[in-house]
Amino acid sequence: MTAPPDQPHPLTVLRYELGLSQAAYARELDAVHRQLKLGGMAHERQKIYRWESGRAVPGPSAQKAMAALHDIPTHLLQTLPWPDWLATAYKRAKGTPPYGDQAATVELLTDLAVGGPVDRREFLIMTSATLGASITGWQDALASLTSPSSTGRRQITASMVDHLEVRLDRLRHLDDALGSAQLRELGMAEFAFIVGLVKEARFDEPTGRRLYAAAAEAARCCAWVHFDDGYHAQAERFFDAALRASATAGDPLIGAYALSFRAIQHYTAGDPRDAVALVEAAQVQTKNQATARFRAMLAARAARSHSKVGDRRACARALHQARDLLSAGPHEDDPPYLYWVDLGEIEMIAGSSALQLGDPREAIRRFDAAIDANYAGDDQYPRTHAIYLARAADAHLALRDLDQAVAVAEHAVRCLGGVDSARSSATLEGLRDKLAEHRHVPVIRDFLDFTA
Repeated sequence: MTAPPDQPHPLTVLRYELGLSQAAYARELDAVHRQLKLGGMAHERQKIYRWESGRAVPGPSAQKAMAALHDIPTHLLQTLPWPDWLATAYKRAKGTPPYGDQAATVELLTDLAVGGPVDRREFLIMTSATLGASITGWQDALASLTSPSSTGRRQITASMVDHLEVRLDRLRHLDDALGSAQLRELGMAEFAFIVGLVKEARFDEPTGRRLYAAAAEAARCCAWVHFDDGYHAQAERFFDAALRASATAGDPLIGAYALSFRAIQHYTAGDPRDAVALVEAAQVQTKNQATARFRAMLAARAARSHSKVGDRRACARALHQARDLLSAGPHEDDPPYLYWVDLGEIEMIAGSSALQLGDPREAIRRFDAAIDANYAGDDQYPRTHAIYLARAADAHLALRDLDQAVAVAEHAVRCLGGVDSARSSATLEGLRDKLAEHRHVPVIRDFLDFTA
């Protein structure tokens, strides 16, 4: 077999990854087609050639067999056109170094820090199976913990890491206020700076663990701003880097924190069942170390994930657990990155979950409860508050309270005044589309014209 062309069809790329000729690939696809009880299919080389040359499009059953062959979630066949969904299987995890391999982790962090073109694919590239392997690899690495080694020339002290942690805290708060589009460049610079220290560092074991934990949190911050700006494939790479760095640090909490944010990406842009699996893995790995506040955060993430799956009972249980854990109050061991976890946030998540489950009245009660709990959205979290307000407006709209829907929507627009976030803007645009069905109502027509 010769090498594929410079700009090959996605099917050509995947076929070459398997090391198969067109005829051999046709035979393999026929076998899978039969295993799925879809019957036999002609395994002719010419058929594969027509697909790869763009002269023909495979039928639904052939595409289903192809997805199974390459371990691609079937829901992507409905959400992405042919042949775009094939690209989600590029560069599979086979041969990926173990999560406990420090040298491989440093190499991966360095590759991301160097930069280059941003992967602008607006869909997830990890399959459920690959994601499961990632979680297992992280857990295994933590179970066989080794000390991070250093051979660099630059001595890194505990006080230096103190300063890095302060810088990361400021980055988190800036992201709350300004949004991802303005923070991506700054986040990448911070990540690259920390990775540069990791490469050149000489440290004792406690300092080394904290340095890798800082690298993990910097990677999570980069993952989050890329996700919030719509670059899902690039976000996944940073989430994976965060998990690897946390394993080298021997810090399950910082890894679990990254998993909790990764769950948001999966219930937003992927399969919400993967989000449930991510949160459950985080809960299992931290059950003996996490404070009550940390566990409340994970319980709230679990509730939202369950709402996306449609599991009303599991959602209610998780919300009850989150409120109960939060009532224990603060603890001196609470990580500083949990500053945003309070009753107001839990109730906002409860409101979002109720709306997702088709109960707009309960959603409004929960959103109101969040405000009663002094949720500091306008001042501290305008981007997130805009999203919650858009959902509250959606709930009022579902109850035909058009005046209140517009009033809340106007509040959301004010929150986004200084924020640049693709996710928040998309949420408001979705609300505008729903309001447009009632354009004949003057108050709604005025709002739509004002925000056009």
